[in-house]
This record gives sequence, C-alpha cells and structure tokens, in this order.
Amino acid sequence: MALSEFEIRRCEKLVGQYVENRRPPAHIRNELDLAFRIKGQSVEIYEIRPLWRESGVKIESPVAKATYVKTQGIWKIYWQRADLKWHRYDPQAEVKTIEQFLEVVERDEFGCFFG
Repeated sequence: MALSEFEIRRCEKLVGQYVENRRPPAHIRNELDLAFRIKGQSVEIYEIRPLWRESGVKIESPVAKATYVKTQGIWKIYWQRADLKWHRYDPQAEVKTIEQFLEVVERDEFGCFFG
C-alpha cells in the first residue's frame, strides 16, 4: 500500500531538507548533485552525475532507500551493492520514523551509502 498524502508531504519536507543540506555547492552541481524520489511506499536518495563517456547524459546512482511497512509501522532500510540489487542494511535494518532513517544514512557507519 502506498503512503498517504499526509505521509508523502511529511517525507517530502524532511527528506527534502536533508538532501538540500547535503547537496554540494551550487557551482559543482552540474558535475555532482543529490536528489530524492518517493515511489509507492519507498523513499530513495540518489546522486546525479554526468556519464563520463557522453557529455550531456546524466546518470543516477542510488544512495539509500527506505520502504514503509504500514502493517508493522516501520521503515526498512536498504543500500545498493555492486550487484545493483537492494540489500537490507543489516547494522540497522528497521527504524520507526523517517527521521531515524535519515540519521542512519547520515551516520553511514560502514560506508554503505556515501562510500
């Protein structure tokens, strides 16, 4: 089940603030930027970079994902490995709030999200 409109607006505000604070300086955003999207019951944070072989082509590199499980009232945390699949972030696989998800991503204790 997708997030409610209220939950979507709340996520847009909180994750939007987090991403805005982590974005690189304006003068290099053409080379590296940070963004997020909400799709269904998931929030995904990703980097945007130019494709090194083709100027003008941008690629997205996933950083972190949280999926809300409404029946349990938890957010499950994922990171993308080199196999390009999402894997549970085992140091802390679940949190109760989107704020806690952002705290886990910011701490990035094992270098899974931002390297």
